[in-house]
Amino acid sequence: MSSTGNSNSPYANWQRRNFIRTGLQATGALMVLPASGMTDGWFGLLKEYTVQDVIDIVLKEIPGAPIKDTVDTIKTGSAEQKVTGIVTTMFPTIDVIKEAIRLRANLIIPHEPVFYNHLDKQNWIENSEVVARKLELLNKHKIAIWRAHDYWHELHPDGIIHGVVKKAGWEKYYKEGKILNMPPASVKELAIHLKAKLGIRQVRVIGDLSQKCSKIALLPGAWGGWDQITTLVQDKPDILIVGEVDEWETAEYIRDARVLGMNISLIILGHVQSEEPGMEWMGGWLQPRVPGINVIHVGSKDPFVWI
Repeated sequence: MSSTGNSNSPYANWQRRNFIRTGLQATGALMVLPASGMTDGWFGLLKEYTVQDVIDIVLKEIPGAPIKDTVDTIKTGSAEQKVTGIVTTMFPTIDVIKEAIRLRANLIIPHEPVFYNHLDKQNWIENSEVVARKLELLNKHKIAIWRAHDYWHELHPDGIIHGVVKKAGWEKYYKEGKILNMPPASVKELAIHLKAKLGIRQVRVIGDLSQKCSKIALLPGAWGGWDQITTLVQDKPDILIVGEVDEWETAEYIRDARVLGMNISLIILGHVQSEEPGMEWMGGWLQPRVPGINVIHVGSKDPFVWI
């Protein structure tokens, strides 16, 4: 169906707003409205947002915000610049940046770093052409990047885990935290289900594919060996589902545990694939909070080719 044929479509609403705004500008009536801030009165005009406005809208919903010593800072652009559109993503790759430019969105909200290190130091590797050219592209098109990592995990429930649970269709089994209690399913059935629901080409598994699992520990992303193994010891799940592992830590722990007769299995989804649904959900969560601004999720996709 064409969006122009629906009187309630976003495009039709934009046409009406644009027609009214143009008419007001022509008569000089718009001049009585503030240059920024809420102009959403009788005529349904749009609110203008700065980057800081958007950040404040997110932080308002986060318990304990602001967080001290967070990595969730503005990486490029400025807090004062007006937002023309928002892109959420996992990694702000060159392809994601180019798509944001095409969409005329000048604020990218990623979950992970821009410059390949957790603190996003631009000079951590001297004379990097990749860093220099990426920064040049961002500056040329005046793209602001604000990372949403610590804060999005602090949302209740955790914004990343909730997004994964929702996309997997497991909402009724999830309350909060990282443990889900579900009807028994085999390791193979769980792996196939997650591949289909999350759009994953391949997953890696350690364990017996026929083993039935009902207590699941879901730790998307890169929690690290300490947290992953601690979860196995303290919560005693049937299966651990993660984004990635240090292969010399969690994977080896599970291999030895199985030799010792413990029924514990592991599914590795991939870092991007395991957390992307949480940032996709953030796009939908944020959209109604910034009326008049398009919020679009652009997936950063799996970078690996399997041979």
